[in-house]
Amino acid sequence: MRFMDTTIDLRCAKRNMLIIILVIAASLLVNISANAQNAEQWKTLEGDVNLFIANDLGRNGYYEQKPVAELMGEMAGAIGPEAIVAAGDVHHFEGVASTQDPLWMTNYELIYAHPELMMTWLPVLGNHEYRGNTQAVLDYRNISRRWEMEGRYYTKVYDDNGVSIRLVLIDTTPLIDRYHHSATYPDVDSQDIDTQLKWIDKTLDEAKEDWVIVVGHHPMYADTKKDIIEQKDMQSRLLPIFQRHKSKVAMYVCGHIHNFQHIRRGNDGIDYVVNTSGSLARKVNPTDGTVFCSPAEGFSVVSASKNQLNLYMIDNKGNVIHKIERFKK
Repeated sequence: MRFMDTTIDLRCAKRNMLIIILVIAASLLVNISANAQNAEQWKTLEGDVNLFIANDLGRNGYYEQKPVAELMGEMAGAIGPEAIVAAGDVHHFEGVASTQDPLWMTNYELIYAHPELMMTWLPVLGNHEYRGNTQAVLDYRNISRRWEMEGRYYTKVYDDNGVSIRLVLIDTTPLIDRYHHSATYPDVDSQDIDTQLKWIDKTLDEAKEDWVIVVGHHPMYADTKKDIIEQKDMQSRLLPIFQRHKSKVAMYVCGHIHNFQHIRRGNDGIDYVVNTSGSLARKVNPTDGTVFCSPAEGFSVVSASKNQLNLYMIDNKGNVIHKIERFKK
């Protein structure tokens, strides 16, 4: 009788194992189908020139940082961006002390390790970088081949299939008065604001590309619980330059606020974009000029053709939650 009970138990175990295997197989087929469908959908976002924009990243892989980083890699495999623009605060909370700081590994190298992310990264400095050694952030280009930061502010042109896009990457922390004369931000006072502003004006004046996008860390306009005077300083110093070149500047893209915002204000025709956090996002409400806002974590995809420039806001599930379109007249 005991022998028969053992036989029955073995049969039940085999049957249960078979059921488990079938369930796992079905799950894998569903996942493979879903991934294939997503990859096919993501492929439709591709233009002649493509870029990713990510910022407010450095959480040592915690919160949503690692999942969003993996998503960026998967989407990069489908879209093939030329570069990733890192719009500040790659390192929370006190910046880095040197090029050998372990935070380079825990905030960046080991997190953005997907093979499709082994490409050019174009960083700008955020306020959290200014809490540490900003020169080390610049010097990291001597350590990492993909960290192509040419200066505190610099410009980069991509041209493919006869379509050109110029990125004007700027250093916004010194443009905001409250960061000056503070032991928390030791490198701010040594920066020459007027020289940078003249460089921005001259770079925009000479730009001949199909599309021009200016990228900094701090917003010109945004709903925020941060000190509103930051935006006042940005507006007083940068808006006159932007308005002089409003026929050229398509978008100003920034981070800092940890949510998605798309704002159109005034008559300059520029789209003001707040790109969300790649790790830990915050709540957001509409403000004056808000076209769209969302508290989702994620990143943005920029695609350009000769007559159209698109920016897609991507949430942490890989969904396009908002699209900004610009057309040549």
